[in-house]
Formats: sequence, C-alpha cells, structure tokens
Amino acid sequence: MQLSKAEEQLMKYLWKLEKAFMKDLLDAFPEPKPATTTVATLLKRMTDKGFVTYTLYGKSREYYPLVKKTDYFSKHVNGLIKNFFNDSASQFASFFTSETDLSTSELEELKKIVDKQIQKQKK
Repeated sequence: MQLSKAEEQLMKYLWKLEKAFMKDLLDAFPEPKPATTTVATLLKRMTDKGFVTYTLYGKSREYYPLVKKTDYFSKHVNGLIKNFFNDSASQFASFFTSETDLSTSELEELKKIVDKQIQKQKK
C-alpha cells in the first residue's frame, strides 16, 4: 500500500514529531496551512491504510506512525529498481550517477559510502 503525495507530506511531519496531536501537525505545515478537515481526512485514510494509529485522550487523539521512515522509503526505492531498472541495482546506480547533476565531491562521497558498505559486508 502506498501514500498519496499529501499523505506522504503529512507523514513526514509525523515521523519528525514522532507523536502529535492535530494542532501539532497543523503547526508543522507552512503557510497557507491546510484546513483542519483536510488533515483529519488524511489522518483517517492513513489510519485505514495501517500507516498511522492514535491514542485517545478524552476527545483528543495523539497520532503516531506505525511504519518507520526508513522502511517506507526503502520499499519505494526497491520497487523503483525492480519496476524501472529490470531489478538491477547497477542499472539504477548508473542512471542515478549519470543523469543527475552530482558534483565530483558528491560522487566521491557516494563512492566512500559504497566502499564502506563493501568492507562491512566482507566481515
């Protein structure tokens, strides 16, 4: 199951806050802020999809994520590699490094990250 763009934006605020009441989430949005009813609808959909739940305090709900940010984005990157790059991480890396405007220093930093992961896996 996937989040819409609007749900994903709200989820980013919830991941950052870890737990939040409606007011906290509304405060996190830049101006112009969405309507309370819009955020309530998004939270209801996200709860129905199993991404969010809440604890009830009287009539107030404190929302918190059920899915970790790293798990969510990892699943999307893996789906992207599978669907657009023939399930080949090498094809993805080739596209990513050649078709984006990465500077030499950013490419060198990526190389360090890859080299570090290779050393970790060899142990």
